[in-house]
Amino acid sequence: MAPSAMTRLNHWTKSLSEAQPVSYWLDDPGKPRPEPALTTAETCDLLVVGGGYTGLWTALLAKEREPHRDVVLVEGREAGWAASGRNGGFCAASLTHGLANGLSRWPDEIHTLQKLGARNLDAIESTVARYSIDCDFERSGEIDVATEPYQATELRDWYEELQRHGLADGIEYLDADAVRQQVDSPTFLAGLHDRHGVALLNPAKLAWGLKRACVELGVRVYEHTPALALKTHGAGMAVRTPYGSVRARHVALGTNIFPNLVRRVRPYTVPVYDYALMTEPLTDAQLASLGWKNRQGLGDSANQFHYFRLSADNRVLWGGYDAVYPYGGRVRAEYNDRPETYAKLAGHFFTCFPQLEGVRFTHAWGGAIDTCSRFSAFFGTAHQGRVSYAAGYTGLGVGATRFGANVMLDLLAGERTERTSLEMVRKKPLPFPPEPFAWTGIALTKWSLARADAHGGRRNLWLRTMDRLGLGFDS
Repeated sequence: MAPSAMTRLNHWTKSLSEAQPVSYWLDDPGKPRPEPALTTAETCDLLVVGGGYTGLWTALLAKEREPHRDVVLVEGREAGWAASGRNGGFCAASLTHGLANGLSRWPDEIHTLQKLGARNLDAIESTVARYSIDCDFERSGEIDVATEPYQATELRDWYEELQRHGLADGIEYLDADAVRQQVDSPTFLAGLHDRHGVALLNPAKLAWGLKRACVELGVRVYEHTPALALKTHGAGMAVRTPYGSVRARHVALGTNIFPNLVRRVRPYTVPVYDYALMTEPLTDAQLASLGWKNRQGLGDSANQFHYFRLSADNRVLWGGYDAVYPYGGRVRAEYNDRPETYAKLAGHFFTCFPQLEGVRFTHAWGGAIDTCSRFSAFFGTAHQGRVSYAAGYTGLGVGATRFGANVMLDLLAGERTERTSLEMVRKKPLPFPPEPFAWTGIALTKWSLARADAHGGRRNLWLRTMDRLGLGFDS
C-alpha cells in the first residue's frame, strides 16, 4: 500500500477509536422501562407477536378500529430493540422498496400503490402528532445521488421514464451544480430529488412512542416474553411462552427476520446484516461546509449503496454498502459487530465529505434485517384464516409496516379491501432455495453487483438472468 493511502487509512480508522458498538438511537438515557413479562395464562381477541414496527402498528390500529377489542402483544426482548431501533430512520411513502421495483413488478397497480403509500405516510405523520410521539419527525424528502457518470445518465433516463408514466409529481432531476447546492460533495454528479415522499425520524423513539400509545389504548404489552409455539386451540389459537400462555381468537405475526411460528413461511426470507456509523455532532462551521440546510435524506445510486442523513442534533448517520448474508441464514448477536465494515464505511464517508476530515464516530453498529426475493413485503394467512403474517420489508419497513399491519387486520377480518385486492398482497415472492444453494446464489449475486458497480453499471449474464426471473438480493 502506498504511503499516502496508508496515511488516509490511519486517519479513517482513528475516527473509530471511541465508537461504541451499539445503535445510537437505542443508546438513549430516556429509554422507557420494559413492561413486565407474561407469567400467567391470558385470553384475548387478538394476540400480536412481535414488538417491532409491524407488531406495534398492528396492535395500535386494531384498537383504533375497534376500541373494545381485547389485544395482547408479546415481545421476546424489548419493543424496538432489533431492526426497528437501529435503522436509518428513513420513513418512505413507497410500499414497494422504491418506485423502480414497484413499476417493474406491478406496472398495472403502480398508481394505486403510490396513492396508498402517500396516504400511509400522511397517516403516520398524523399518528405521530395525535399521540404526541416525540420522534424528531421531519418531512424533509430524499435525494438519490449519482457518484459515477453512468449513474447520472441512468438517473436522467429514469426521470424521463417517470414522466412518461405520470409518476414524476414532486420529483426533480438535479444536475451536478444543482445537487451540490443542496448538499456539497465532490463525488456528487447528479441527483433525483423526491420532495415529499420521505420523512426522517428517530426510529427508536417512534417504536417507544407507539408502545406508549398502545398501552394508553388498553393493549396489554408483555416484554421479555418470546412466543415459543403456536397451535390450534378450539375455535382459536394458543401460543406458549416461557412462563405462561395466550389463547386468542386471532393471531398476527410480526416477527420478520426471526423464525416465523408458521414454518412454511420461513423459506421466503433470509437475514441480511446491515451496518452504520454515527458521527459526533457537527459544529456550525462543519455543517455549513456541507450546505445541507434542507436536511434531506440521501442515498447513492450504486448497487452497493450508502444511505446517509442528519440527526436532530446534527450528527451524520452513514450506513449501507456491505450486505452480509451468513451461511445457513443464522441470526446471531456475534454478527452485529463487524470492524472491517466499519473501517470501509469510514473510508467511504471521508471520500464523500473530505471537508469533514477529523470528525469522530461515536457509534458503530449492525444487525439483521429480513429480505425476500422481490425486496418488498409479502402477506398471508394460516390456520383457516385465524393467523396472519407480514414479512420481507427489506430495509424500507419504517413506513411500509403500517400498511402491512392494516393488511394483516384486513385478512383476519376476511375483508376484501383495496389493500387485499392488490396483486402485491395476493401473491408471494419465490422462496429462497435450501443451503448450500442459497449461500452460493447470494454470493454470486453480490459479486456480480460489485462487478457491475466497477464496470459502468454493466450487468453480467447472471444478473440479467435474475432480472428476467424477477429475483435478487438487496438490503
